[in-house]
Amino acid sequence: MTVADVASEQRLASGLAKILPGVPVVGEEAVEDDAGLLDLIGRPGEMCWIVDPLDGTANFAAGKATFAIIVALVADGRTIGGWIFDVPNGRMVIALAGQGVTLDGTAVVGAPSGGSSSGFVGYRIRKAFDRQLPAVWRRGLGPVSTLRCAGVEYLEILAGRAGFSIYRRTKPWDHAAGALMLAEAGGGAVRFDGGDYGPAQPIDAGIIGAPSQQALADVRKVFDALELPLLQPEED
Repeated sequence: MTVADVASEQRLASGLAKILPGVPVVGEEAVEDDAGLLDLIGRPGEMCWIVDPLDGTANFAAGKATFAIIVALVADGRTIGGWIFDVPNGRMVIALAGQGVTLDGTAVVGAPSGGSSSGFVGYRIRKAFDRQLPAVWRRGLGPVSTLRCAGVEYLEILAGRAGFSIYRRTKPWDHAAGALMLAEAGGGAVRFDGGDYGPAQPIDAGIIGAPSQQALADVRKVFDALELPLLQPEED
C-alpha cells in the first residue's frame, strides 16, 4: 500500500457516492482495515462498488508505467458493470452486462482472428508454469508472462495481444471487472474447478479467462491436463 493507493481510493469513493448515493464501496485499501466489507459483494438483492484504486502498486512504486484503476459494479452477487483505466497510456475499457464491451470506444467481439496464443498468469504461479513450459507448449498453450497488473493484462487480452489469463488468487477488485469484459466479448471466466467465476467466490478458487468460448475451452483443456500445484501457495 502507498499513499497514492489510499488517496486514489478516497477520491473514487467520493465520486462513486455521487453517481449512486447510498451504494457502498468495497475498496482494496478499506478491506485492509475491515475485512467484513467483503460480505457486501455477495448479498442477495443489494448493490456495491468494487474498487482497486491502484492495480499494479509494485510497478507504480518502482516507477514502471504498468498500472491501472479498476472499478466494478455488483448487484445481487453479479457483476453488472466494469471499468479499467490504463492510467499511463490513457486507455479505457468499459463493459456493461448484456451491452457488450468497448476498448477506447470500439466494440470488442471475440478473439481477434490470428490473435496471440500467449497468455498471462499470476506472478505467484509463474514459477510452476516455468518448470513445465516445454510440456505446456507441446500441448498447445503459448508462452506465459506476467505484468503484475491484472487490469492491464485484461486490457491486453481485449486488444488481441494475448489470448488468455490464469490466476490462482481471485481478489474481487482484480478480477470482477475483467471477467465481465471477457464474457461481454463472447468468452468468459471460470474457476479452476470448472464452475463460473463470481465476484464473491473464495479468493483461492482460481480463474481462467479468455475472450471467446473456443479460446476458453482450449485453455481449459490444456490446463486440466497439467500437473501443477496451482491451488497451493507459491513461495516468492
